[in-house]
Amino acid sequence: MPSHVSRRAAALGLVVAGAVAAAGCNRASASRLGEASDAAQRVYVPPGKYDEFYAFMSGGFDGQIGVYGLPSGRLLKHVPVFSQSAENGWGYSEQTKPMLATSYGFVPWDDAHHPELSQTDGVPDGRWLFINGNNTPRIARLDLTRFETEEILEIPNSAGNHSSPFMTENSEYVVAGTRFSVPAPQKDVSIDDYKEAFAGTLSYIKVDSATGHMAIAFQIRMPAFDYDLSHSGKGPSHGWSFFTTYNTEEGNSKLEVNASQKDKDYIAAINWKLAEQCVAQGKATTEPARYAHNLMGDDGIARTEWGTSVKVLTPAACPGLAYYLPTPKSPHGVDVDPSGEYIVGGGKLATVIPVHSFSKMQRAIADKAFAGEDHGIPVLKYEATVAGEVQNPGLGALHTEFDDRGNAYTSMFLSSEIVKWSLKTFKVLDRAPTYYSIGHLMIPGGDSRKPWGKYAVALNKITKDRYLPTGPELAQSAQLYDISGDRMKLLSDFPTIGEPHYAQALPASLIRDRQLKMYNLSANKDPWAAKNEKTTRVERKGSVVHVVMTSVRSHFMPDKIEGIQVGDSVYFHLTNLEQDWDVPHGFAVLGNNNAELLMMPGQTRTLAWVPSRAGIFPFYCTDFCSALHQEMQGYIRVSPKGSKVALKWNSPSYAAGAEQHDRDEHGEHGEHEEHADHNGDEGN
Repeated sequence: MPSHVSRRAAALGLVVAGAVAAAGCNRASASRLGEASDAAQRVYVPPGKYDEFYAFMSGGFDGQIGVYGLPSGRLLKHVPVFSQSAENGWGYSEQTKPMLATSYGFVPWDDAHHPELSQTDGVPDGRWLFINGNNTPRIARLDLTRFETEEILEIPNSAGNHSSPFMTENSEYVVAGTRFSVPAPQKDVSIDDYKEAFAGTLSYIKVDSATGHMAIAFQIRMPAFDYDLSHSGKGPSHGWSFFTTYNTEEGNSKLEVNASQKDKDYIAAINWKLAEQCVAQGKATTEPARYAHNLMGDDGIARTEWGTSVKVLTPAACPGLAYYLPTPKSPHGVDVDPSGEYIVGGGKLATVIPVHSFSKMQRAIADKAFAGEDHGIPVLKYEATVAGEVQNPGLGALHTEFDDRGNAYTSMFLSSEIVKWSLKTFKVLDRAPTYYSIGHLMIPGGDSRKPWGKYAVALNKITKDRYLPTGPELAQSAQLYDISGDRMKLLSDFPTIGEPHYAQALPASLIRDRQLKMYNLSANKDPWAAKNEKTTRVERKGSVVHVVMTSVRSHFMPDKIEGIQVGDSVYFHLTNLEQDWDVPHGFAVLGNNNAELLMMPGQTRTLAWVPSRAGIFPFYCTDFCSALHQEMQGYIRVSPKGSKVALKWNSPSYAAGAEQHDRDEHGEHGEHEEHADHNGDEGN
């Protein structure tokens, strides 16, 4: 063949090959575009439409809960719990400050890890949401008709309240385990005496079925291991709770080495029904303890009651209370499947995912299939309780949740993936990468008897290149996966507030139509409430001044006040007179070193202010409320200490003869005076 023909044929071949390659690239590009378009459609919620699910995500070191809509990933609300919030005055207003009281004093921060929905028959019911404070051991309860924190209970004899606040099947208890064992009761001892002087504590907090109010029913004193996470049984395993442990070596330093020596640690199985019986039979001891119980009253004012003792039960005093299930290695999560039969351990350093069987555990207990004892607690034989092991799951198993089709999903921290496996065969069915280093994962209802099973959310620890950079600290990440088919499919990711550790979700239909839209003004029981402008006033009691105010679109009453002195303790008691949904009013005053207030319709809130200099100080509404929002302002005159400037304020005109505020006595403009030397008791 002539060379020019050969060259022409070769060129034609290149053209054909290029065309084929281009067609292949076009098909691949079209396929990727189609996948992206499908994913976008799956998470798109049109304007004016609602998300299908509410998702409640812990704020970690931010001490709050973020409420997100799924599938959109839109942030709906930031709910302060263990942290002060200048947005709405939580922890700053006089009504909410007591919510952050502890035996250590006022603690306006905590590390919030695990939201947990109340349950009925093992299914989330949408009444309350509980969450733990990890650092200063506390459990909070939120009312899901208001999305507000209603109660915070401190837990004594505890440290590192991590395996908390996991719910029993009918919300009988929230349980809370000690991550850090400490001396119980606390005392000054050498840390080298760890094995002799330290103990772990598992607390059972009773939840009133009608009100949700919490009370410590009893505590179980356990060996000085680290009790990491928990879940309670359901169905056949109802009446039991399960806690992972690590550091069964009982090390007290360099735990990354000293607490990773054994091939197996434990899942502690606790028979809380038997514990109830033993406590009722007087087998628990009553020990002194001081702890705060903070509860929002029906008058909208939080108050602190002080606990003085707890009942403490030991396994030795209640045989059959506790058993250890050997579990490889350094287990983190412990999760109970929807049937209540399987108890899945997440061994951070394990090469398999162990699946314990509750029925096999019961037979092993009956047959005394023990491998020995540890601190007097029976250790069951591993082979006597394990139903199977998931082989080659990946690296760094942490947490498992379940769908409604007999499948389990485990987060693999080290290999950055979700692994789907069968509860029937214990075989891996699918893998999906996460970006990056997934911690917890969440399926709506995925730890309950009724998973809704449509989506999985990965809560990742690292984002790196996923978002626009924001300096040394990057946003935390949540990723949404479609799990409705045989293969998992990544739909979207979105940044979250704080460090999300765990999340819970439920159908929006369960709580959407039960939302409180306003507080009934006529039912406002706050003692400083002004239910109309005629009852607004300013009162001096020594160096304490109470300003009883109202706000309504678009003015405050009063909005002109004189006679305040430097160093006075001024309490602004503001009542929002609106009776319409989503019309809050704010309040801020120049020079205040506290926060603003945000009053919901019909609500009263109080702000304390101590003026430090003389002058004229404006105040204004911080929440846009109307076309005349900018006009919603006022002035306070502050005079030097000891000044003879009379206390006076403007107020609406009163009918002739009404009390002492008639027009003749107080002037044409309705201004009211009270002399600065008016005698009265100091204090709020």
